[in-house]
Amino acid sequence: MSSPMPKFPRLRLSTAALLLAAGTGAHAADAPAARPDLAALLECRAREADFAALQPVLEDPLKAVALGWRPLPQANLFMTEYELTTPVTVFGHPTSQIAFSGPSVMAILDLPDPRPLAKQLKLEEGVDTADKVMYGREVLSQDTTDPKTGEAMIESIVLSVSNVQSHPGKTLAGCSYSLDLPEEPEPDAPPAPAPAPAPPVKAPAGGK
Repeated sequence: MSSPMPKFPRLRLSTAALLLAAGTGAHAADAPAARPDLAALLECRAREADFAALQPVLEDPLKAVALGWRPLPQANLFMTEYELTTPVTVFGHPTSQIAFSGPSVMAILDLPDPRPLAKQLKLEEGVDTADKVMYGREVLSQDTTDPKTGEAMIESIVLSVSNVQSHPGKTLAGCSYSLDLPEEPEPDAPPAPAPAPAPPVKAPAGGK
């Protein structure tokens, strides 16, 4: 669900001295976000840091509008959708509609069957039934560090093509960007216990 629009107080500065006192910091705060390369993000040609830079835009509808993204009614509870004032071309197909879901950004394409595009992109089958189609491929898995904590992480970028019931006749094509913790190495199996020594053999009673 889209975040509510924040209410900004209207500050009235009566003199030029007060305007100068505000300095360049106020201008920096009001400066629009840098325009992202949507095609690169959607085609997995960007990096996780580029996707993370979009979070302020996704949290503030006014910033989205400043980029030429018009928030759309939420047709799917798991997706936040925007209409673009300037269409973007993704894998050779133009679209004016994009969506975000968790770590994913997707183009909503006028393709009734996702399979030909999945085959073109050499994606691996995940689900392929009469109702649901999902193909994907990891295009990057690289050691990195969390820029906030310095902790060792794995940067993962996954390309996917799918459909969804809320958008009949459409194909969703896009990319997921994530930082994941490295897998813990499996502990070595404990050594097998040594066999117990055989009990001593007792000589029969009366024997020599």
